[in-house]
Amino acid sequence: MAEQDEVILRVEHLCQYFKDNKAVDDVSFDIKKGEVFGLVGESGCGKTTTGRSIIKLYDITSGSVYFKGERIAAGTKSYKDNIQTAKANSRREIAAIEGGEGSLEEKKKKIEEKKKELEEYIAAQRKEIKSAKADHKRHKTVTDIQMIFQDPIASLDPRMTVQQIIAEGLVIQGKKNRAEIVEKVYNVLELVGLVREHAGRYPHEFSGGQRQRIGVARAVIMEPELIIADEPVSALDVSIQAQVINLLDDLRHQMGLTILFIAHDLSVVKYFSDRIGVMYYGKMVELATSDELFKHPLHPYTRSLLSAIPLPDPEYEKQRRRITYEPLKEHDYSTDKPAFREVLPGHFVHCNQAEFERYKKQVEEG
Repeated sequence: MAEQDEVILRVEHLCQYFKDNKAVDDVSFDIKKGEVFGLVGESGCGKTTTGRSIIKLYDITSGSVYFKGERIAAGTKSYKDNIQTAKANSRREIAAIEGGEGSLEEKKKKIEEKKKELEEYIAAQRKEIKSAKADHKRHKTVTDIQMIFQDPIASLDPRMTVQQIIAEGLVIQGKKNRAEIVEKVYNVLELVGLVREHAGRYPHEFSGGQRQRIGVARAVIMEPELIIADEPVSALDVSIQAQVINLLDDLRHQMGLTILFIAHDLSVVKYFSDRIGVMYYGKMVELATSDELFKHPLHPYTRSLLSAIPLPDPEYEKQRRRITYEPLKEHDYSTDKPAFREVLPGHFVHCNQAEFERYKKQVEEG
């Protein structure tokens, strides 16, 4: 569980756009030290993009990512948009002053005040842009955050031995003592359930589960504080999935790791995670503790995901009804716009005011 509620990672208004495609749109959450934070949603909802943006494989469009209190990534689009909006608003206000009542001197004075306000605002936004670029450049690499990739085949270089793959991070970091590097590789191989003899082999000589253990070893050898596990079990057999999850859980306690666990299987996430964030179409639609989310699923999309979980019970399966989520039928955001609101302490839902009142009543009635 989280240690003393110390926040190790904070994501604020993260946006990751690829031209007109809003892969991640205004996502905010934090992860406490020592906890497992699950991120779930269907394929294409932005889970992996969120993880890759945090670890800086992408330059984020806007928003900020803070690691241990320091901003390690920042986007500038929001500041640039603010400047353009301010300029447009200023033009309208000046036009209204020019066409309004009052003497010429009074109008000139008001216009000058508006222009001065605009200049000060633009200067403040440009200062933020400069600060964001400086933070991003200063924290170009953050070795305290490591990633376990989804595909255990594509993420390993077939031309490198296991030893070279696992030791690559240490070499890039500047470690030169070969004997020390080899010994660390042997130790971490044994830590993830492999043996020293595997160090001289190539990735194609291993099964899927073993390849994923190599991926885990590559991440933990850097002794990170935060691991982003991007669907680490989705390509594996069910029995192997359990082994890898248990391995991650053991490493979490042995090494004091914090884990961002990305998956689309809610039953796996419930078993492993302390808190869960649900994403849909680039947005975070619900966030709560694991037990709370399963006890009081409020957003229609969360209820839809939960209804899709099969159970090994023939009688239950006969009666199980799949809930289909249709956003246009479920929500009317034409006038009452949605926001991320706290329905219960620690339980957040993306909803408008009318839905917020309905959700609160729903929880009170049990």
